[in-house]
Amino acid sequence: MTIAENDLAPVFTLPATTGANINLAAFKGKIVVLYFYPRDDTPGCTKEACNFRDGIKALEKAGAVVLGVSPDSVVCHEKFRQKFHLPFPLLADVDHAVAEKYGVWKEKSMYGKKYMGLERSTFIINAEGRIAKIFRKVKVENHLQEVLAALAS
Repeated sequence: MTIAENDLAPVFTLPATTGANINLAAFKGKIVVLYFYPRDDTPGCTKEACNFRDGIKALEKAGAVVLGVSPDSVVCHEKFRQKFHLPFPLLADVDHAVAEKYGVWKEKSMYGKKYMGLERSTFIINAEGRIAKIFRKVKVENHLQEVLAALAS
């Protein structure tokens, strides 16, 4: 599935580290930074999550809420969230159905082997529930600054 800027964001409900299910529709009227990452507690994913953690005040000042999504379980997410003191919910997309809706479940290749996995991507969803900005194949290093710049424009 291909999703483009200005499309309505695909709605979903996923179990989260809040102890309840999170439904994207509940955030209508708010800006959502929805980021997809491959795995809890791996170097790139940890750095990305910690960057969002460290920038949470600026993100909130811009009116945004942050939601992280990966195929890991809620139990795995909760350990990751607690270990790094992440102040936002992590959502468990264990069957990667939501990743597929957002077009981020892709064929990947490592050491010549092909496999299906999550492409690190971020979607900014505006208050009307439309995709305002898409970042695909995210490079973690300056990603927070890119997201904040997009929120400011």
